[in-house]
Amino acid sequence: MDVSEPENLGFCHQRLNRIEPKLKAYIDNGDIVGISTLVARRGQVVHRSLIGLMNTIANTPITTDAIFRVYSMTKPVICSALMMLHEEGRFHLDQPISQYLPQFTNQKVLITGGNTEKLVPVNREILIKDLFTHTSGLSYTFLADAVAEKYRTSGLLTDASVSLADTVQSIANHPLLFHPGERWHYSVSIDVLAHLIEVLSCCPLGDFLQDRVFKPLGMDQSGFEVEKAQISDIADIFGNIDLLGKDVGFDELISATTTEPNKLLDLTNTYPYDNPNHARGGHGLFMTIDDYFRFAQMLLNGGELYGNRVLGRKTVELMHCNHLPLTLLPFGLNDLVMWTGYGFGLGSRVCIDPAQTNLTGSVGEFGWAGAAKTYYWVDPREEIIGIFMSQRLSYFQVPERDFQALVYQALVD
Repeated sequence: MDVSEPENLGFCHQRLNRIEPKLKAYIDNGDIVGISTLVARRGQVVHRSLIGLMNTIANTPITTDAIFRVYSMTKPVICSALMMLHEEGRFHLDQPISQYLPQFTNQKVLITGGNTEKLVPVNREILIKDLFTHTSGLSYTFLADAVAEKYRTSGLLTDASVSLADTVQSIANHPLLFHPGERWHYSVSIDVLAHLIEVLSCCPLGDFLQDRVFKPLGMDQSGFEVEKAQISDIADIFGNIDLLGKDVGFDELISATTTEPNKLLDLTNTYPYDNPNHARGGHGLFMTIDDYFRFAQMLLNGGELYGNRVLGRKTVELMHCNHLPLTLLPFGLNDLVMWTGYGFGLGSRVCIDPAQTNLTGSVGEFGWAGAAKTYYWVDPREEIIGIFMSQRLSYFQVPERDFQALVYQALVD
């Protein structure tokens, strides 16, 4: 993908050149091995950075062909795919998920206090919209709560050979952390939505994404598996611990950052590149930075790219409105990360007050991140897309925020 003259699109190339030295510092100090970034405006790429290595054993520099485990940047793709079925009248956002996945009928909420636990019936059923917005009452294996602990005990998400259908059945077998709609809590909700795609379409998730998203958008390096010829393009992933590893909770995650070395990780069990069963909703996709750009540009274009329309404009607008009531704002992750100034749409955070985010941006800017330090945002007002790709788990520094600030400071029109 060619790089256009920045000045023709309102950027100063000298100011864009500040990006690479700042990000290179994260590689020089050994925190990250390789970084790839992309900045685009009005559909044209205006800047790229390729810093560090893709493969450390072969000493291969990172290239534009590098394939990344995008972790939770899978979620916006899944939510967009499901909204295609919404456009076909297959479901409504305010319907209970149990209408389509009956295993979620008669859910219970886990109440803990002291050394006791009890289960109480839900005040209302989980709605499909609750799953999009992480207000369902579900949790995640690596979080610090009683339901997350039960997920870990059952081995949820630790074995990639388990099918998506069986994974969702296991989720449904567990209680909820709170009554649906009561609060925002990051969760396996999008895995449930991914299985909903399969049920509604009568099609395996990976096939649905290929037919309805990847092929129309020219995303030929995206999927839950990587072809043998491209295995050498998979970027090495480093970290202190596997986020989805057996018995890895929030305490273990935090502890590992100070007690375990930053090392090359083997993710064969949790994020393999060659297991046909490993289709998930909350993570699992492999993508190049150019493929993610195509997806993001489709959203910026209101659902269309290269003459191929995959979503309607009003659907894309609906997805990137704030769907959380003010009583649930700001939302955050274990009180460690708070997204102040943001609301939450149907699968992505959305900026509602730039001053409160403490980061340069615009009202309506939306995006999300992945656990291995992947990040994207779309700014419809300025027609900007920024994408940051690296492969570093269990890392709590924020190079992606540096990147976003450096992109906006270079905007001069």
